[in-house]
Amino acid sequence: MSGNIALLSDTLARAKAEGRAALIAYLPAGFPTVEGGIEAVKAVLDAGADVVEVGLPHSDPVLDGPVIQTADDIALRGGVKIADVMRTVREAHAATGKPVLVMTYWNPIDRYGVERFTAELAEAGGAGCILPDLPVEESAVWREHAGKHALATVFVVAPSSKDARIATIAEAGSGFLYAASLMGVTGTRASVGAQAQDLVERTRATTELPVCVGLGVSNAEQAAEVAAFADGVIVGSAFVKRLLDAPDAAAGLEALGELTRELADGVRRGRVSA
Repeated sequence: MSGNIALLSDTLARAKAEGRAALIAYLPAGFPTVEGGIEAVKAVLDAGADVVEVGLPHSDPVLDGPVIQTADDIALRGGVKIADVMRTVREAHAATGKPVLVMTYWNPIDRYGVERFTAELAEAGGAGCILPDLPVEESAVWREHAGKHALATVFVVAPSSKDARIATIAEAGSGFLYAASLMGVTGTRASVGAQAQDLVERTRATTELPVCVGLGVSNAEQAAEVAAFADGVIVGSAFVKRLLDAPDAAAGLEALGELTRELADGVRRGRVSA
C-alpha cells in the first residue's frame, strides 16, 4: 500500500489556491492515553486543521520544550509503543481523510528498522515523516524506502543555516520544508520573530517545496503574522498545553477544537493583510 505524499501536496496546494496558509497541528501519540490521543488528533482535524503531525514520544526530546517533554513523559509512562503511533495515524486518517505525518527523532526508527517503519506507516495511510535530527548526509537509506512507499521526507531548516546548506536540505526533502522560526526548543513565545520571514525567503529562493513555519506560534494573531509569508503554520506546544491544562478529557477536546478554530481563522486572515 502506498503512502499519502500526494494527499499532503494536494492539501498544501489547495490552501495556497484559497489564498491562505495551511494549518498544521502537532500532538504526541499516547497523550493523555492512546485512545485519548487518537480523539485529540481527530478533534483538531475536524475543527479545521489541514494536516496533523503525530509525535512519537521520546525519552530525551532534546529539541522540545517543557510542555511537549511533559506530554511525552506521560505517554511513555503509559506504555506507548510505535504500534500505537501507527494506530493513531491509521484511525485519524481513516476518520477524516486528511494527511497525517509522524514527527520523530531518528533513533526509534533506526532501532525499529527503516523498511518496517516505512512499510507500516504507508499501510496506516501516513503521508510522511518529519525527521528533525537526521542529517541529510545520512538520510539516503531512509529516503530510498520513503520514496518506495510514497512517503514525504520533511527536513528542518533553521535561521543559522547558510544558503548553501538550505539548498542541500531542500533538494533532499519532499512534501514541504519545516522552517524553525526561532533558534532553540519548541514552545509558545510572545513573538514569533522577524527571523522567520527572512528564513522563509531564503528557503524559497532554493526550492519549489512549500515552506511551513513552526516553533513559537500559539494564537490567532501569531498565526496570521506567519501566514502572511509562509505556506503553512505549524502549532504544537499550544495544543499540548490546552490538553495539559484541561480538568478532564471532554474539556480537553473542547479546548482543542476552540484553539483550532481560532488558528484556522488566523491563517485565513494573514493573507488579507499580506
